[in-house]
Amino acid sequence: MRTIKYISVQGLDKSCSQLVIGTADFSRKRLDTAFEMLDTYVLRGGNTIDTANAYRAGESELAIGQWLHSRQLRQDIVIIDKGGHYHVDARQAIVNRLNPKAIAEDLERSLERLRTDYIDIYLLHRDDPSVPVHEIMDFLQEPVRSGLIRAAGVSNWSYQRIDKANQYADKKGYKRLAVNSPSLSLAAANEPRWHGTVHADQAYQEWHKKIQLPLFAWSSQAGGFFSGRYSPGVHTSGDIARVYYNDDNWERLNRANKLAAHKGKGITANQIALAYVLNQPYPVCAVIGPERTEELVSSFAAPDITLSEEERRWLNLLS
Repeated sequence: MRTIKYISVQGLDKSCSQLVIGTADFSRKRLDTAFEMLDTYVLRGGNTIDTANAYRAGESELAIGQWLHSRQLRQDIVIIDKGGHYHVDARQAIVNRLNPKAIAEDLERSLERLRTDYIDIYLLHRDDPSVPVHEIMDFLQEPVRSGLIRAAGVSNWSYQRIDKANQYADKKGYKRLAVNSPSLSLAAANEPRWHGTVHADQAYQEWHKKIQLPLFAWSSQAGGFFSGRYSPGVHTSGDIARVYYNDDNWERLNRANKLAAHKGKGITANQIALAYVLNQPYPVCAVIGPERTEELVSSFAAPDITLSEEERRWLNLLS
């Protein structure tokens, strides 16, 4: 059995496993698959589940809520939930929802679906730069003070906005944003994967190294880019090709394969890419989105792979 590692998050009474199971594809129509995944994940030491109000119109939360109720494990699990995602109106226009009313509605629905009376880590799913950070921090304080949220954070924000938010929190005596969740992987993104998303570039990572704010990396395996199913002439997914197909990433894949062969029998490029995320010089967790239980099990090898700074730089074409 692999040994999983954990990090601390300010405001929580338990640590978070470095491997976080993503549940964007979970639904009540496939409860058997969701339950098998979650049972396997917990059996191997995982304790942190990532979901969102926007995932499958709440189906992800409903499936998790049923599993938590069935297994009676709420006190052992860290729930990451997200609210405030935009919606697309009838004219296909983006309508931002980063306001107190929308957040309160999303939070209430999430608590009901998950069958719980608190969220361990609650993230604002998207940013709206037109809303001043002091307004956002003001309206976050009530659910934090009341205990509905144990730790607040953000997803897909610039680090400059996070800095401003926490400076304001310090001034007002509020709890700071405790978690940040951008996209981070060995593969560099050509463009945002979805509207309003943020990929952590080198400057972003240097900021995290300086601040030591816990980072929960979504798309930590770059949508399977390092799994062996993609190559320059194969476009099985237009989304992955659009975001990750470039010469530098093919070289990163080549180097991941070489380092995997060097690290030992059975190690894969996909595990090396995941280990790259987990071996950053700041607190980090990786949100993984396995489609099958065997993919989940394979990911548990990554925390055991130690990468030196020189190896990380070499993988990322910096040396």
